[in-house]
Amino acid sequence: MQSTVPILSLSIWVPILAGLAVFATGADRNAGLARTFALIGAVAAFLVTLPLLLDFNPASAQFQFVERFDWIERFHIQYFLGVDGISMLFIPLTAFITVLVVLAGWEVIETRVAQYMGSFLILSGLMIGVFCALDGALFYVFFEATLIPMFIIIGVWGGQNRVYAAFKFFLYTLMGSLLTLVAIIYLYLKSGGSFDITAWHSLPLTLPAQKLLFLAFLAAFAVKVPMWPVHTWLPDAHVQAPTGGSVVLAAIMLKLGAYGFLRFSLPIAPDASRDLSGLMIALSLIAVVYIGLVALVQQDMKKLVAYSSIAHMGFVTLGFFMFKDGQLIGMAVEGGIVQMVSHGFISGAMFLCIGVLYDRMHTREIGDYGGVVNTMPKFAAFAVLFAMANSGLPATSGFVGEFLVILGAVKYNFWVAFAAATTLIFGAAYSLWMVKRVIFGEIANDHVRQLTDINSREFTILALLAAAVIYMGVNPKPFTDVMHASVAQLAKHVAKTKM
Repeated sequence: MQSTVPILSLSIWVPILAGLAVFATGADRNAGLARTFALIGAVAAFLVTLPLLLDFNPASAQFQFVERFDWIERFHIQYFLGVDGISMLFIPLTAFITVLVVLAGWEVIETRVAQYMGSFLILSGLMIGVFCALDGALFYVFFEATLIPMFIIIGVWGGQNRVYAAFKFFLYTLMGSLLTLVAIIYLYLKSGGSFDITAWHSLPLTLPAQKLLFLAFLAAFAVKVPMWPVHTWLPDAHVQAPTGGSVVLAAIMLKLGAYGFLRFSLPIAPDASRDLSGLMIALSLIAVVYIGLVALVQQDMKKLVAYSSIAHMGFVTLGFFMFKDGQLIGMAVEGGIVQMVSHGFISGAMFLCIGVLYDRMHTREIGDYGGVVNTMPKFAAFAVLFAMANSGLPATSGFVGEFLVILGAVKYNFWVAFAAATTLIFGAAYSLWMVKRVIFGEIANDHVRQLTDINSREFTILALLAAAVIYMGVNPKPFTDVMHASVAQLAKHVAKTKM
């Protein structure tokens, strides 16, 4: 469906231009102006994404709101945008999280305020570009460009070892993406000089070629998710990043890799996806089980939630690669996508909760807290809710995706489903163990005794996320309806043999 109003372009470029406007406010003497511009820009960027929710036709599996014109004619590179049920939800999610990140840094960030706020707005536009791009070259530009603002955010406003963490994040993700660039160039040549991703889906590729392409895409997307064993950059990046950086990294940036599997790996290399599905399932289960155990022994709250993110994203990739009699299990794929959206709300909320405590006590060590409920009852209510959601409690968004993936896994193999279900046990163990030691009990020390409860700004941020988590948990149908037709078409496409 060709778009008459360039909604996708507005979704990409409004936050980027707003970020540049915030940069223009300059030095910290204009910090108030920078914050105001950033909030106006973030809210405007969110509002322009709302027509996607209102006008998207969930019954159609075709790409909608399409914008297409030549960009670099000599190499047949096009500015080609469009969304289907697989990608649409991530655009308003990205814009929504950006609004919360701007609010979260309102009083906390005191130096280089304009640069901080502007970086997040530009990052938001670039991430939305990844979800919209239907031209391979354009996708790669957006995919790689997201590294720059996040590198700056971690490296400038991060913790004591921020430079090390920023370089590790940058090098891991950049090195993985180089093989993907080779794959994109191969597909360009194989298709007779086209970067059209939708055209690549129907290329007649041999199984050896598909396997090489699959592994090339895996190099980039596995690092971005991140999958075991290329996950080690994530805990360092989360621990050193400022709160806003951790929120965006967990809520949105990890989803770029998982989205890549759905847009590139499965439809372009379906036979290789079936042949290598055992590898993907094994790596996903290691993430679910082993990383869940690693999360149990963490003493730093941020590290615990970072490892939790790896385990939950393992659930996502598990859902994407389960086949039964050569057919992709659509229910599991839908569960993986729901889990991606849900994780955006829950992980963002948990990192914001940790940020609230860190802003007051400047420590993330679990042992430094205890009895927070006695001094911060409002905050404690939110923290317990999000920990329960992280555990997969029914009636929260955390339950829906995991339940669908486990149902799909039962169709695939009972023992795979059994191993996957252990994440509910481990998730409850590490989430509730953290809550028990931080929130409940007697007041542990004078620092906790002097804590003040959340203010109206913090309450608003956490309340919005709590509403999203509960709404999605109680009424998941609007979310699954959006993606159902597109997932069904993907499953039908992957079922065809190209060999």
